[in-house]
Amino acid sequence: MARILAIGPHPDDVEIGMGGAVVTLLRQGHEVVLCDLSNGEPTPRGTPERRAEEAAAAARILGVSRRITLPLPNRELADTVENRRMVAEVIREIRPDLLFIPYWIDAHPDHVAASALAEAARFYSKLSKTSMRGEPHYPRQVFHFVCSHYDLHVKPTFILDISEAFEPKVQAVAAYTSQFGEGPGETHIVDDLRRVNGYWGYLIGRAYGEPFICREELGLSALDAVL
Repeated sequence: MARILAIGPHPDDVEIGMGGAVVTLLRQGHEVVLCDLSNGEPTPRGTPERRAEEAAAAARILGVSRRITLPLPNRELADTVENRRMVAEVIREIRPDLLFIPYWIDAHPDHVAASALAEAARFYSKLSKTSMRGEPHYPRQVFHFVCSHYDLHVKPTFILDISEAFEPKVQAVAAYTSQFGEGPGETHIVDDLRRVNGYWGYLIGRAYGEPFICREELGLSALDAVL
């Protein structure tokens, strides 16, 4: 079984982009750890305490036992050497086989920065002559999940069937009531997820799916998992 680290810029990004995958992977026996680069504050709605409660509730719904929140500033995420070291230390501690990070094209600067920062941290995590905590480690593969503020159509490397995990995903996203349950114009998130994930599922002949992109080539040792 694989150990997986999923990194998001803010609480709720991993849930929106790959919440179904998290549930599916956990049910398959893999280990999944979540890492939010910031606590999501300040935002127009909510408080740091409430966002923390919502993130913890969402993790419980997904079945995740560990969620890490780094002290990076919302709205000001940047791919700096200091931040690379901070994220690399998380990678060196968790020692994931697979790394899931945001797609690199987005209207939100934090999402773009998070993608670049996580990729750079993956490289930093293998450095040996360094004062960073932990032993060198290099996740063997990076997959990008889509949680974009653009209405764009990506060309996925693969689409994961999340049909049996879609409802827990929706429940986890809905746990963020300060973001999606009260404010004007935000209560449509569940309907959007049904449409978007339904579309990706349609492309693979399933009810719901989530797309993932990999910059590197993927190899198969068997075809028994191909739909």
